Amino acid sequence: MPGTHAAPRLTLWGIGWLALVGCASSDTGIEGLNATLWMQRSAEYRGSAEQAYRTAGQALEEGLADPSWTAAPEQAGDPSSLPPAVILDVDETVLDNSPFQGRLIREGREFNREMWSAWVGEAAAPPVPGALAFTRAAAERGVTVFYVTNRDSDLEAATKLNLERAGFPIAERTDVLLTRGEREGWGSDKTTRRAHVASRYRVILLGGDDLNDFISVSRSSIDKRDRLESAYSDHWGRKWIVLPNPSYGSWERALYGFDSNLDSDGRRQLKAGALKTGEADQDGPFH
Repeated sequence: MPGTHAAPRLTLWGIGWLALVGCASSDTGIEGLNATLWMQRSAEYRGSAEQAYRTAGQALEEGLADPSWTAAPEQAGDPSSLPPAVILDVDETVLDNSPFQGRLIREGREFNREMWSAWVGEAAAPPVPGALAFTRAAAERGVTVFYVTNRDSDLEAATKLNLERAGFPIAERTDVLLTRGEREGWGSDKTTRRAHVASRYRVILLGGDDLNDFISVSRSSIDKRDRLESAYSDHWGRKWIVLPNPSYGSWERALYGFDSNLDSDGRRQLKAGALKTGEADQDGPFH
């Protein structure tokens, strides 16, 4: 859990492990080491997450005071008479899965369903810094906290257990954990699930680590993602709160055109080609 680790010791075993990681062919091993260590060991990550949730708390109060306030693009009509709610993503928003990323790096493997299901089944992911305080404060204010996740529906029970063990508020009479495939039409695009919540609640705030947690950008190019980010610039820090996640996300897949047939070398080449270097004639493949 972030904040509880002792300083790492560079033993001979550790040196050998780092050498193994450096030679691994997995994108996770080569590219994920710094990102995962930053999330696990840096004061900067903890400060960023706590800052995000402190901002969320301030936005929550502003939204509660304004009956017309809504954060969900899917909210239709006048929501002023609806009870308040917030919608949060799960992974890297309220639950920290960096230990799972660490396992992938240690074994030189890429994401795979078998290892992921085993990790989720442990129900041991620690809370993201700041998440517990925010969600508990929201619940105390009478705000229903919904967790909208792209974990598959067969992992819902283990996910709920993890949230409960970590101390997150879970409403008793309402299904607040909305998983992918739980109902017909609930795919990886979270629009239908946000709309489901917005039909019954006034959504005061959205929180997540991926642009898809706020608006549908499925398989969108980097340029389109940038345009959407700019179009909703007034939402950031007020109605939409984004958490830092340098390890994975749709931002990365967009860099190689969401081409799942590419091998790790092909993906890496396209991502390297998208780097900005400050050269006047630069025109990368996905700019």
